Amino acid sequence: MQVGTREVEPGRFVLAPLGDIDMASVRRVEQALQAVLDRPGVVEIVVDLAEVPFLDSTGVAALLRGAAEAVGRGASLRVANPRPLVARVLRITAVDTLLGLPGGDADGTSSVEPGWRRLR
Repeated sequence: MQVGTREVEPGRFVLAPLGDIDMASVRRVEQALQAVLDRPGVVEIVVDLAEVPFLDSTGVAALLRGAAEAVGRGASLRVANPRPLVARVLRITAVDTLLGLPGGDADGTSSVEPGWRRLR
């Protein structure tokens, strides 16, 4: 598991994991997220999932913890470009819209139940 990090403009970062995010590799993702969150002036983190073929529950939990920590620091975290299997995991765990994916279902509706709030 590798996690590339780049600042695309001041305070805006992209994290690009390469490989499965599962119990064996989640620590690397958590460390990369924490390293970015510890930088001064962070306003947005985008986790580009284009090169992540698999995401398990530990990966989902790490993304949610990162999003909550970002909000607590006045920033936001969202995911982008998930592969179909990863998008499905995010959708069936009802965190797709919480992590910034538009319209969780094919018909454009959210899979998040009424009453849930988006993180930031």
